[in-house]
Amino acid sequence: MAEFKSGFVAIIGKTNVGKSTLINKLVGEKVAITVNKSQTTRTAIRAIVNRENSQIIFIDTPGVHKPKTKLGETMIETAYEIAEDVDIILFIADCSKKEITKGEYWNMRLIILEKIKQINRKTILVLNKIDLIKKEEILEVIDMYRKEYNFEEIIPICALNNKGVDTILNIIEKNLKEGPAYYDIEEYTDQTSRQLVEEVIREKALQYLSEEVPHGIYVEVEKMKLRETTKGEEIYDTSAIIYCLRNSHKGIIIGKKGAMLKKIVTSARIELEKMLGTKLNLEVWVKVKEDWQDKDSIVKKFKFN
Repeated sequence: MAEFKSGFVAIIGKTNVGKSTLINKLVGEKVAITVNKSQTTRTAIRAIVNRENSQIIFIDTPGVHKPKTKLGETMIETAYEIAEDVDIILFIADCSKKEITKGEYWNMRLIILEKIKQINRKTILVLNKIDLIKKEEILEVIDMYRKEYNFEEIIPICALNNKGVDTILNIIEKNLKEGPAYYDIEEYTDQTSRQLVEEVIREKALQYLSEEVPHGIYVEVEKMKLRETTKGEEIYDTSAIIYCLRNSHKGIIIGKKGAMLKKIVTSARIELEKMLGTKLNLEVWVKVKEDWQDKDSIVKKFKFN
């Protein structure tokens, strides 16, 4: 009988390289919000993959970027702290970047690589978005990274189309040590229902709002209580607040006659009912909290526990 393996794997990379899309594909369930905007992931999310002979616990970390606020600094600290305390690092890079030898993308890539060298953990490089470049260009990018660091493996993938996902799991399993199952085999994330509600509301806001607003918001669930209706059906009575930085942003989030807020809430409710498997009575308010991104009392909520 094959030995059972287990371990923790940190997914690390620059912002907007497809980390959250990949983690959802690896798990086969939605555990991380995915929006085509940078700095989507703010907190570290654990996602569990149960296989016949292994249990792999992925930790999706915030994307590495140049911080401008305490929130940004906390996000980067979180990413690096997690990478220091796992069995394997999964370094995700966007191989479609044509300016890969110059500019900010290159500099941030070097910063992450330098940190990986310091941490000195087994590291697998995943080159995402191979569907966007020619085959010969993929080989050039692989050769370039091979010269930079001695990766355990270099895996070209397209997370969006599920290409290469099974290869990642097989290679991770090969590099894990014998160990126990840390979570029940029915679990696929350690997020609470409240956290799922907060993240999905934020995802819908990111999708529907104009560029300058979304990254200045955070969502907080005030109440989430399960009850039975008169028909004997379970329903969550849930209330949440979307906090934003300015009054002008509040107006945009609410929209004309409340249309934008209704759109965000309705979309979030429909998705959450599927995820939670129950009906959801969702009420959301919008409040202004200036400079929350630099307030320690709020920023500490985004630290990894």
